Amino acid sequence: MTTFAVRPGSSRRLAGTGTLLRFALRRDRLMMPVWIAVNALMVLSMPNTLEGLYGTPAERADLIRQMGTNSSLRAMVGPVFDDSLGALTAWRVGVYAGALAAVMSLLVVVRHTRDEEESGRQELVASGMVGRRASLTAALLAAAVANGVLALLLTVGLAGQGATGALALGLGIAGAGMVFATTAAIVAQLTESARLARGLTAAVLGAAFVLRAAGDSATDDGSSALTWVSPLGWLENLRPYADERWWVLALLAGAVLLQGAVAYGLAGRRDVGMSFLPTRPGPASGRLGSAGALAWRLQRGGVLGWSVGFLLAGVVYGGMTEGAADLVGDNDGARRIFERMGGRSGLTDTFLASMTGMLGLVAALYIVASVLRLHGEETSGRAEPVLANAVGRLRWAAGHLVIAFGGAALLMLLAGLGLAAGYGKETGPVLGACLVQVPAIWVIGGVAVLLHGVLPRAAAAAWGVAGAALLIGWVGPALDVPQAVLDISPFGHLPKLPGGSMEWGPVVVLTGLAVVLVAGGLAGLRRRDMTT
Repeated sequence: MTTFAVRPGSSRRLAGTGTLLRFALRRDRLMMPVWIAVNALMVLSMPNTLEGLYGTPAERADLIRQMGTNSSLRAMVGPVFDDSLGALTAWRVGVYAGALAAVMSLLVVVRHTRDEEESGRQELVASGMVGRRASLTAALLAAAVANGVLALLLTVGLAGQGATGALALGLGIAGAGMVFATTAAIVAQLTESARLARGLTAAVLGAAFVLRAAGDSATDDGSSALTWVSPLGWLENLRPYADERWWVLALLAGAVLLQGAVAYGLAGRRDVGMSFLPTRPGPASGRLGSAGALAWRLQRGGVLGWSVGFLLAGVVYGGMTEGAADLVGDNDGARRIFERMGGRSGLTDTFLASMTGMLGLVAALYIVASVLRLHGEETSGRAEPVLANAVGRLRWAAGHLVIAFGGAALLMLLAGLGLAAGYGKETGPVLGACLVQVPAIWVIGGVAVLLHGVLPRAAAAAWGVAGAALLIGWVGPALDVPQAVLDISPFGHLPKLPGGSMEWGPVVVLTGLAVVLVAGGLAGLRRRDMTT
């Protein structure tokens, strides 16, 4: 049991918070700016894009009319409340920006709470002049700083569309991020594993998105009870640039305060390293008799969660293909954006190609997370007992890498099957379009392996690489950036399927590049000292 070297009392329980906050911000000096930049650029790029797509009042009126009758697209992006550029920006990316802020926040909080306890560092910190709730407070403050910077950038960047609406949108997105920061704080007290804490909080976020989507598909004004159950639905019903409902911010603030109080109450009733839901002990032999079996045991929950998500996403995107074609059909600007993302072909094929490309970009996040599980096992000290036995470093790493790279291929296979099921047409072309994304995903994973093997202290930079690819692939076509910029991402070199012609050259080159990167990373891992 850990002994805290501070006296009881509310002020003493927070002793050392400032120092821990500075340490947290220092540790996240790379991850936070990347997440903030991707999110801010996604939002700030929208007004110019939308002005090119819907430049006249007639085009905007037609958009509102079509969204009122297209339930599948409302489920994807929500209802439209006004025809101004600011309101259209909030409609198009508001929910997604809130979800990205939520992911950033849950990663920050879990990293500086349960991750620290799981690694044993928190026990060393707690033995000094540090209060019982200082670590939790510092983690929540770090998330608040990140969300505050994001809100400031959005408010300033969108002020030209209207300062009031910009402030509402910025505060709403930051508020959604903080809601899930406090959710993660509660889950981190309940679970004994940082991996499980991240997974459960992400599941809550996924449920919030599904509830909002189901509610929006049923009504065209955000009034469904299902929409109001979801914090993302609150963000939508804040209605930036459309007669703002400022009282909705009270819902976000109330949820943050309530969940924060629960997290603080739980944190004061357990010992460091313990949890209210202890991990079920597993077998020490048999199924865990090899390094590969251990890697599968550690990562199987994540693989299952991502697999279900990609299958469902494929079904949803496939089901809205015809509706998207109807909406974009007469809009030359929207058609050009989809063509840059998916190639020149029939509009339906172009939409499917752009959606498979987006799923590939998201799968790049999975492979980075899976590869960096190696880094987590190493720095936490759990890899050392495994390597002390008759298990070499390459064999240990291979178990995790097979799951990372094979899992990425599995995700795209399931996404393709989901798209085909939702679309209800030929399976082969859609499935091939998804699988052709795999070499580019493997290149991103190869970069993560190389960084972990050669520069382990900079391994987190792999998130920046994946974020840059996501930013280029998502925002680049809408901003009409030069093709040379799009080609920086490995996804920019893939054939645009379905509809386009299959080109094996880029696929082979990208696969070979991934092999070289992985080999370089494993060579570095074999020669360097293990880190802790």
